[in-house]
Amino acid sequence: MPEPNPDQWTEIANKFYLKTNFPNCVGAVDGKHIRCIKPINSGSMFYNYKKYFSIVLMAVVDAEYSFISIDVGAYGKEGDSTIFKNCPFGKKLYSELLNLPAPVVLPNTDNFPQPFVVIGDEAFGLHKNLLRPYPGRGLTQKRKIFNYRLSRARRYVECAFGILANKWRVLHSAILVEPDFADDVIKACCILHNYVRRRDGYNFEDTLSNSLEDIQNENNSGARQQGLDVREYFADYFMDAGAVPFQYQFV
Repeated sequence: MPEPNPDQWTEIANKFYLKTNFPNCVGAVDGKHIRCIKPINSGSMFYNYKKYFSIVLMAVVDAEYSFISIDVGAYGKEGDSTIFKNCPFGKKLYSELLNLPAPVVLPNTDNFPQPFVVIGDEAFGLHKNLLRPYPGRGLTQKRKIFNYRLSRARRYVECAFGILANKWRVLHSAILVEPDFADDVIKACCILHNYVRRRDGYNFEDTLSNSLEDIQNENNSGARQQGLDVREYFADYFMDAGAVPFQYQFV
């Protein structure tokens, strides 16, 4: 999985905008717990909040359900935000070393260029290059619209996990090998997944049996103020674009 260059990042962002109406998005990130047997003398390191032993697959996905970057092998007890910050992709993102294109103005606007972003759920820390939904209830109309737009783009990573598990059925049950070997199995499945996506393209039927992961809430730190400014600008942009909340719009 080679790191994309600026032109490839731009192509990914264009596909996200075409399919989800979310501009400047270069990927959707999330973690998936892969069930495993309890390793010897591991204590509770692999025991996750869902009450089973697992290895975490952290992945960034494009708009064609292909993996841009993966990190495999984190303990099941760790949270998504911690894993992402410690993985190579996360370190490059927070250090601004991902070779992302320069900020550009959003479609149908003439000023205030905005950075390219990765999107995630509430478990991830806000950053100028990583957007998450507005938390809580009682949100304003503008924030509801932003959360709807972000959710519509973020579902690609959830669907990619569903396609992966439905294609490679070893991921539907506990992997009965040692953790290091299990990591190799998961990596092989992800590489083969990308190969099949490029060979066969997108099949809607592959996404029908996907189940969404539970959201794990954590308090995270980082370049939060910049992330707040970027998220607020996107929310204003979506509000001006005339979008409506999810329950009233059919896509």
